[in-house]
Amino acid sequence: MSFSTRLLPRLGRTTLLHRPSSVSFSTTRLIRYADPYPLPLSNPDLASLASRSTSSHPDSIDEYPLPQPLDRTGEDEKTLRARLVYQTRKRGTLETDLLLATFGRDFLGEMTVDEMRLFDKLLDEPDWDIYYWSIGKKEAPSKWKDTELLKKLQRHAKNEGKVVRMMPALMQGDPETL
Repeated sequence: MSFSTRLLPRLGRTTLLHRPSSVSFSTTRLIRYADPYPLPLSNPDLASLASRSTSSHPDSIDEYPLPQPLDRTGEDEKTLRARLVYQTRKRGTLETDLLLATFGRDFLGEMTVDEMRLFDKLLDEPDWDIYYWSIGKKEAPSKWKDTELLKKLQRHAKNEGKVVRMMPALMQGDPETL
């Protein structure tokens, strides 16, 4: 008799008779060879799900509706200018952030209220669209194509002076004195 069966007779016999990998202390039945990540066509039930028609899903991004912009009627010039400074910096796409933040730094200070409202409408467009329109990779839609604002943004994006542009520092003073 071995040392372990002498000291712990019941436990010793069970551990000697059963390999540790086959001992289960769970009350649920163990399925040993079930794949935790089955391929879609490996199981007939999953294959039927994969072959279902996807006609209810839109085929392109153009079919998804854009969220409606907030109504900002009655917003004063100071608040509008400060909000536009923020919105040009915090878009979520680095390329668009850099382009619009430097554009805002250079031009927001001299824009009229009507020009700022038009710029606000432009900022409601998707980031990548604004970026591609401004660098000339995509043709702008007719509502923006001939606007002076987009032409100014395109000139800014060309960077003919070859200026190294970085994210502008946050202003410390009044938003009217950009």
